[in-house]
Amino acid sequence: MDTFRFICAAAAVLLAAESVPAMTPAKPAHPAAAHSAKARAKPIASHSAPVRVAAHHARIAHAPGIAANRQAAYTFRPASYTATPAAILRSGSKTRRSSARLYSPWTEPTFADSTIGDRLEGEDLAVRRAAVDALGPYNGSVVVADALTGRILSTVNQQLAATGAYQPCSTIKVVVSLAALSEKILDPATPILVARRSSMSLTQALAKSNNAYFAKLGEQLGFERVVRYGKLFGLGEKAAYGLDGEEAGVLPATVPDSGVGMMTSFGDGIRLTPLELAGMVTSIANGGTLYYLQHPKSQEEAQNFVPRVKRYLDINDEIPQIKPGMMGAVEYGTARRAGSAMGSDLVDADAVAGKTGTCTDTVHPGVHLGWFASFNEVGKSKLVVVVLLTGGRGVSGPVASGIAGNVYRNLSHENYFSTARALMPLSLVPLPSCCH
Repeated sequence: MDTFRFICAAAAVLLAAESVPAMTPAKPAHPAAAHSAKARAKPIASHSAPVRVAAHHARIAHAPGIAANRQAAYTFRPASYTATPAAILRSGSKTRRSSARLYSPWTEPTFADSTIGDRLEGEDLAVRRAAVDALGPYNGSVVVADALTGRILSTVNQQLAATGAYQPCSTIKVVVSLAALSEKILDPATPILVARRSSMSLTQALAKSNNAYFAKLGEQLGFERVVRYGKLFGLGEKAAYGLDGEEAGVLPATVPDSGVGMMTSFGDGIRLTPLELAGMVTSIANGGTLYYLQHPKSQEEAQNFVPRVKRYLDINDEIPQIKPGMMGAVEYGTARRAGSAMGSDLVDADAVAGKTGTCTDTVHPGVHLGWFASFNEVGKSKLVVVVLLTGGRGVSGPVASGIAGNVYRNLSHENYFSTARALMPLSLVPLPSCCH
């Protein structure tokens, strides 16, 4: 009888529990929206990007009328954001299990209005429109420069471009390639063993961004030579001439704890700004002249622009040996999104060369990076386009390459490459050339 009463009581408890309505978990938000809400206290919804871009284009259209009224100084955004409790947990009660599931390691938002604080005076407004539209809602910077003069045509997110010194990731492989070729320790046609049964040539390694290949080159070069060539290309020093507030990147004084191989494949221990990377790529695009980058402060300065040479680099023989790999990156390698973005819009779409970079910053572990450094050769035009994305989910070198491809495409739609551009003055202010 006692057993029968126990069974009846248990059945009653189960029936009562089943009569309580089930708690349905909330539907998770879209990944981009959820990340934005977690990563900062004032999220900017990505769906509002077209409105922000349109508003910015309206500012550009009226730039001549507002140029005189804009303040010379502008508010800078911090290079990174501090994590808040909202970045880890949703408000309200929740279980430990749901809290762990919602944790994000990223402290930098993937999406933001990257035009805030920018000054339009002296910019090429056609290039500005193309760059702002290409970057869209992403948190990052776009630098577009004339490779033949060093003039900065437009910079989106001017603060980040001048002071955002981050790990260069795989873009450092361009410097390593030129250093190894200059030191005669590399035959570009000779494959290097990168795995037990796999070898690669320089062209393949650049196009596919193979880490083992460039780690081996770094070990052969050694720390001192890697740093010396980095300095020759302007790393660790200011890239611009007379640009207020610019900060230089960093070249390490000693071998990073991770070793030279990680330094030459991922850029460990090195920090550079988008302006520094743009200056370096400019010297490759034009055949070895490292210009001071200059951002005119007015249309009058732009019309009377005078290029300034920082130094000459003896890399004429090496440039043709790395260009196939950089063009291969766009055609079939890590920068395929750039080629896809351009499509058939450019007559010489395959004349764009570039190098991607993707990694998590070692100094700010909560910041994921996406780099793309590129240049084109369409007619007499030689433009350098450098993109840096900072954030978390959805940030990578391939994504950055797609943004650069959109810049080229947008300019092509504006007939930028077919329109005769005003010639810049040819008077230069040269400094002594550099040698190996």
